[in-house]
Amino acid sequence: MRTFQLHILAADRVFFEGECESVVAPTASGQYGVQAHHSNMIAAIAPGQLTFRTAQGETRYAAVSAGMIKVEHNDVLILVDSAERPEDIDVVRAQREADEAREAILQKNSIREYRSAQAALARSINRLRVKQHTGSMMGK
Repeated sequence: MRTFQLHILAADRVFFEGECESVVAPTASGQYGVQAHHSNMIAAIAPGQLTFRTAQGETRYAAVSAGMIKVEHNDVLILVDSAERPEDIDVVRAQREADEAREAILQKNSIREYRSAQAALARSINRLRVKQHTGSMMGK
């Protein structure tokens, strides 16, 4: 199978670098897939599940926050604020953060605090969905 170089960079670390067969990224308009020799493009990434298949045939998943994807000359760069492997997600902590964010939304504070709480809630729900989705896939 043909491959391309994939770089997934979170704000605080390099999440993954290596040869891949495909990557599927969440965008505002749905899932966007990239394979080797894809045309050059740039798109915004929405919080969601990122899926990629390594050159060794291993499928990997990540919960990602907002960011961007750039495809250029068989090289894919994904920049996100955060990226987490499903096995690194603490379900109890994510659920607690979601509950706290819901409570903050109900407090009707400033617009800034409201939007911050909305973003925190979206991150927590995304983390829980990725953990649940990949957990159910492991049982298959």
